[in-house]
Amino acid sequence: MTWFDPYRVSSASVRGVRRPAVAGAFYPANAARLEADVTSYLQAAHLPRLNGNVRAVIAPHAGYVYSGPVAGYSFRALAPLPENATVFLMGPAHYVPVPEVAAGDFRAMETPLGQITVNGEVVQELANASSCISIQNDAHLPEHSLEVELPFLQTIASSDFSVVPLLMGQPDVECAARALLPVIERDAKTRIVVSSDLSHYHPYAMARRLDGSFIEAVIRGDLTAAIRGEACGRYPVVTLMLIAEALGWTPHLLDYRNSGDTAGDKRQVVGYAAIAYTEE
Repeated sequence: MTWFDPYRVSSASVRGVRRPAVAGAFYPANAARLEADVTSYLQAAHLPRLNGNVRAVIAPHAGYVYSGPVAGYSFRALAPLPENATVFLMGPAHYVPVPEVAAGDFRAMETPLGQITVNGEVVQELANASSCISIQNDAHLPEHSLEVELPFLQTIASSDFSVVPLLMGQPDVECAARALLPVIERDAKTRIVVSSDLSHYHPYAMARRLDGSFIEAVIRGDLTAAIRGEACGRYPVVTLMLIAEALGWTPHLLDYRNSGDTAGDKRQVVGYAAIAYTEE
């Protein structure tokens, strides 16, 4: 189901502010309620012991009532963001066709908690240097997959940070990884958030089997099995897997649940996983 009001999102322009499209639908539009909800999800997450810095996470992007408890694990592992960190936000495009990778060239992205600066310098660098990345703001205007991660980032940040918003269709993942690697390698403060739900609308037991197979493929670094999986964000996930392989990052499963465990019935569920990548 599509929850956005085209009139609300049509006012953004190049280098303007990308306004929230799904506040009040996927998450609360009231700032105090939103901050309280996000904080409660973070506090409820009980992490395993992780050795090394967490450089990247995979987090779900459904409505908070369904996926918020799992997202809490992802962002608690990522907390706190380094001062002046650049966060690469990668997720699937649900509404506007994106052939490869669509970068968002806005001045800022806004949520009820305030505005987050977009690192336009990096956006332009990627678009100029890579054949598979182009600026396509229209794909970002109605999109929820990146927006729902922003309030979590705002809550775990103790200082200013910036984001690089990237939406993916079905790109050459090796091209995408090659473009991102030099930027990530040159700054230890960079972080990656990959936004992805897992299987959609299967019965509970079947979803657990499908999601278990996908998660196992991600953890063991099996690119072929992961790209064949049912996660809607499998292309950004595999891009992250390539980056992690090149940089020696290690994946850790933090939490797995589906909507049948959180706020839905078990006849048709959507799966959610929290995975962190650590740098020794």
